[in-house]
Amino acid sequence: MTEVIKRPGFYLEDGIEYPESDGKPMADNTLQFQWIVTIKGGLDDMFRDNPLVFIAGDLLWYPIKGRNDLVVAPDAMVVFGRPSGYRGSYRQWQEDDIPPQVVFEVLSPNNTKKEMRAKHEFYERHGVEEYYLYDPGRMKLEGWQRQGDRLVPIHPIAGWVSPRLQIRFEFSGAGGELEIFRPNGERFLTFLESHEQKRQAQRQANLERIAKLHAQQQAEQERTAKLHAQQQATQAQERANLAEQQAEHERSANLQAQEQTNLARQQIEQEQNAKEQERLAKERAWAKLRELGIDPENLK
Repeated sequence: MTEVIKRPGFYLEDGIEYPESDGKPMADNTLQFQWIVTIKGGLDDMFRDNPLVFIAGDLLWYPIKGRNDLVVAPDAMVVFGRPSGYRGSYRQWQEDDIPPQVVFEVLSPNNTKKEMRAKHEFYERHGVEEYYLYDPGRMKLEGWQRQGDRLVPIHPIAGWVSPRLQIRFEFSGAGGELEIFRPNGERFLTFLESHEQKRQAQRQANLERIAKLHAQQQAEQERTAKLHAQQQATQAQERANLAEQQAEHERSANLQAQEQTNLARQQIEQEQNAKEQERLAKERAWAKLRELGIDPENLK
């Protein structure tokens, strides 16, 4: 039965210790450290939504159970098909025996040719599909791709697209500095560049938020002004309607007064006509009496 004991800095299985640190620093200088962090951080960000991609930096990799002497710590490694998350070391027999498919090494002046030749042979022997070695001091990138049981050089490396990662390697500037691009065309950024980009994005988001708030305020002011104008227009219409009603009332009153005046005039005319008719009738009667030889005055 497999006996497993965990204690800080070690993993003990069947009496064999697998250290989780080789006691060496991750980098020998700031330039090497910057490139390790840039590559590892760019890969982390690129695969952050894929739970079945494990990415590590300077993590001890044990490919064979029982062989704690066979170990290497790539500056960065990518394992497809294994869950992301914490590891004290990468013990391949506990990872469905899946080796890292892609590894990166960043050279420092302290790395010897013998050391790097041994790493190359290790990666070739234990199943790595793509191996990239960058010397930031000389700005030189080398790459190898598996063909059968060998890692063969990639030529040319400029413009090369990793079959596994789909990242592209380019060189720019007067000195030909390495640039790594994601499949969407975005460049791998240093920590400071990433931080500055986030600051600019936050600043832009704040400006857009302020502009949106200002636009909302303007829209609210315009809505309020429009509502006020509508209220004024409604009030003006109400005043106009009231004035029209008053004018109509006055017209009606004038018509009634005119009708009353006409009625009064008609009554006067009727009375005058009646008096005139009465006078004419009286004159005719008197004339008739005179024809009969009767003096109307004597009849009074």
